[in-house]
Amino acid sequence: MINRFVGAGRLTKDPELRYTQNGVAVANFGIAINRPFTNQQGEREADFLNVTAWRKQAENVANYLKKGALVGIDGRLQSRTFETQDGSKRFVVGIQAESVQFLEPKGNKSQNEQKQPQQDERSSQDDKSADPFANDGQPINISDDDLPF
Repeated sequence: MINRFVGAGRLTKDPELRYTQNGVAVANFGIAINRPFTNQQGEREADFLNVTAWRKQAENVANYLKKGALVGIDGRLQSRTFETQDGSKRFVVGIQAESVQFLEPKGNKSQNEQKQPQQDERSSQDDKSADPFANDGQPINISDDDLPF
C-alpha cells in the first residue's frame, strides 16, 4: 500500500507547539496549496490542509516558521473520526509530516527593513574607480588571457 503526500504551500497561521505527557514535541499548523487552475470566475482557489510534525522537526517548525512562510511537506495522509460535544461525529484528514523543508531564505526581509549603509560605506560605493564593474553601460575590455575558460 502506498500512502504518500508531497506538496508545497504557505502557512495559514503560526505553528502551535506542545508536548505530550512523555515529553515528545508536536507542532500543528495549516498550509494553503494553490490549485493549478482557476474557477469559472477566473479566480485561483486553494486547498487548506492541517499538518502535524513531531519531535525535532516540530521544534524547528515552531521556532523558525511563521504565518505566510513557504514550505515543502513530505509525509502521509492520516484520517480520524471523533465525536463533538453535541454528539455529532466528525471525520478529518490531515498530513503527518515526515519532512518539512523551508523553501525561503532565512530572514527573508523587504528592502525597507534592511540596514542602511553607513556614510563612509556610501562614499566608497560612490567611488567608481573602486568598482571594476562600474562602466556606465560601456563594453569592458578584457583580453582572452584574463578569461578562466
